[in-house]
Amino acid sequence: MKKPIAILFLINLIAIPVLGQYSAMTYNIRFSTQNDGENWWELRKEWVADLVNYYEPDVLGIQEGLYHQVAYLDSALNGYSYVGVGRDDGKQAGEFSAIYYKDYEYEVIDSGTFWLSETPDQVSVGWDASMERISTWALFKDIATANEFYVFNAHLDHRGATSRLNALKLIHEKTEEFNSEKLPVILMGDLNAVPESEPIQFLNKVMFDSKIVSGKKPFGPEGTFNGFDTSHPLDYRIDYIFVDETIEVLDYAVLSNSQQNRTPSDHLPVYINFMLRK
Repeated sequence: MKKPIAILFLINLIAIPVLGQYSAMTYNIRFSTQNDGENWWELRKEWVADLVNYYEPDVLGIQEGLYHQVAYLDSALNGYSYVGVGRDDGKQAGEFSAIYYKDYEYEVIDSGTFWLSETPDQVSVGWDASMERISTWALFKDIATANEFYVFNAHLDHRGATSRLNALKLIHEKTEEFNSEKLPVILMGDLNAVPESEPIQFLNKVMFDSKIVSGKKPFGPEGTFNGFDTSHPLDYRIDYIFVDETIEVLDYAVLSNSQQNRTPSDHLPVYINFMLRK
């Protein structure tokens, strides 16, 4: 006896994996110091929050946020929660590499933070780094589709070349260690390394630069750092979003929003839309 067409359609629909479309952003928001004068966090924090609320990324990785900055964004971003700890004590001290996510659409299955050093499970400085550096990660589940994916967020050292390379090798090792089910993985952050450098060349061997594999022509300037200088040529690219082979990048943009010759941070956010191939 043949099954009714409606039943066959339902069976096939259930069997087809729901891919879904997602968005991600990485943004070094610049730590709060009054030495920045007119660019002090207290004078631009609403602008940073407004930018994120406008683009509404599903996941957002920030760098350099001190606890009061992280807490402010937690209150000012619409419908977001976050995971992450301070790098100085694994609690609230020092800069965070927090990951924000839409808490009404995603569930955190697991999360954590490790130090980018030879002793990643404890507060530590690695190799030739000038200070403690961390990577915060989370395994997210899309509540509507049950899709799961990992996000790793990091801020690499600005001085230690060896530490930058070893930090990326360590993060890659951790993705392999945690991700036994071979779920999609995103790595984002301020990597303090230009595309031609050894750390980024290593990463290109194990993951894909979202700018290079974007389905649409990349939008925005080449560079992601301007030091609050709007006359900067914007050719210094140190902020990235990398993906694995299970992710299709639909589009890529560096967002160069400015007002009255000012920018919300000394870095520009990087934003992508993507789909899961599985």
